Amino acid sequence: MEQRLQHLRNILAEIHDLDAAASALSWDQQTYMPPGGAQGRGQVRGTLQRLSHDKFVSEEMGELLEQLEPYAARLNPDSDEARIILDAARLFRKQARVPSELVVEQAEATSIATQAWQQARRENNFALFQPHLERIFHLKRQYAALFAPYEHIYDPLLDDFERGMTTSQVKAIFSTLRPQQVALIQAIQSRPQVDDSFLHQPFDPQKQWEFSVEVITKFGYDWNRGRLDKAPHPFSQALGLDDVRITTRLIPDFFNPMLFGTMHETGHALYSQGIDPELDRTSVAHGASLAVHESQSRMWENLVGRSYPFWQGFYPRLQEFFTSQLGSISLDTFYRGINKVQPSLIRVEADEATYNLHVMLRLEVEIALIEGSLDTADLPEFWNIRMQEYLGVRPPNDKDGVLQDIHWSIGLVGYFSTYALGNLVSAQLWECILRDIPDLPEQIQRGEFSALLSWLREKIHRHGAKYAPQELVERVTGSPIDPAPYLRYLQNKYGEIYGL
Repeated sequence: MEQRLQHLRNILAEIHDLDAAASALSWDQQTYMPPGGAQGRGQVRGTLQRLSHDKFVSEEMGELLEQLEPYAARLNPDSDEARIILDAARLFRKQARVPSELVVEQAEATSIATQAWQQARRENNFALFQPHLERIFHLKRQYAALFAPYEHIYDPLLDDFERGMTTSQVKAIFSTLRPQQVALIQAIQSRPQVDDSFLHQPFDPQKQWEFSVEVITKFGYDWNRGRLDKAPHPFSQALGLDDVRITTRLIPDFFNPMLFGTMHETGHALYSQGIDPELDRTSVAHGASLAVHESQSRMWENLVGRSYPFWQGFYPRLQEFFTSQLGSISLDTFYRGINKVQPSLIRVEADEATYNLHVMLRLEVEIALIEGSLDTADLPEFWNIRMQEYLGVRPPNDKDGVLQDIHWSIGLVGYFSTYALGNLVSAQLWECILRDIPDLPEQIQRGEFSALLSWLREKIHRHGAKYAPQELVERVTGSPIDPAPYLRYLQNKYGEIYGL
């Protein structure tokens, strides 16, 4: 059996390498590729993804897994070997349902759609993107239908990003979360508003870049295995455990996006850089799920980066970078400013109290488009109406409305709910971290993050995708994903800031 297991690892390594090459091309497309390269890039990515898919669902793979699954059942269920075999078998059964032609068509469609989205966003013209969006959702409906019967047609899409989670489960969590977040927002709006005008003035982009680099270096980002670039929509891309890249965007007259966006993507990258090398080039050499991944990015961005102890330590340094802008602004004023709660148009710039409502809107949109109860041509108006209902604001244009996210253009349908679920997991983990490292706030104030990173490496990062997300969260915290810790976190933090 050892020879068969090594043979499985060899095949998985080849599949990993093909996927890594496709990821490198995707990273390049979003950073440096000339606009005219979209169609050719789609063809190349389509070929790579077809080769990867065909290798995974080959007769050879099926026979090998048939021999290895009984062997895995006799192993320690927590061993790398058992988890790699069982995860490969799960993916084999899932991918075997998908024809290669559909894999290629999706790769080509999303490459072209990504360029169309970038142009549509630049020109503030949804009509340029609409036919591409229609094609993507048509292909996603075809894909989801391959997994019937199901409770809901959205379930197979959600499962791609949040293994084992169903549409009804996410709706149940959100139905608990939404009224309490709305009540908190209403309570905050009854109080005097925080002044954050000092954040909306010119901040030299190069200094923003340098300060952000200084911060994420302190966090523990390994520059020998990563790099930072600019992109229209920030993202993290792991091309391998030793090549984990992040991107960010610079806004010259608003302080928040560059720093907090970079912190966010660094959280993703620290997760990828912390996976056990023994899992490298296997099907579990990535995060447990998008929600668990998002818990890491939101933790470093918000629970660390927007915390009072963090700025007790880092604010004097920031004032050195931006003396004219922040030299006369007190620490308390700055802290309240970066945590201002105000319903806004842009998800990635939303405050913690309103952020999940942006996600809930996108979940509603995706479900309606997949069900066919909403036409893509009607999406801008639907979006604007729901923004008014959910957040009390109405986008003045498509650029700041329905075109603000890149996700649909690159085929990430079923993804958005993981952002909100990640918020919940981050707070759930944070309560455990504070029990295990009671002096963590003092360490953060001193700019010391090694204990926090070590805890995350031991409890979360090193396991990669060995465990299903709910299983991993329960192993670490004692319960599945639970909204209560996040609600406690919001109420305590914003109760103090707004005097509730």
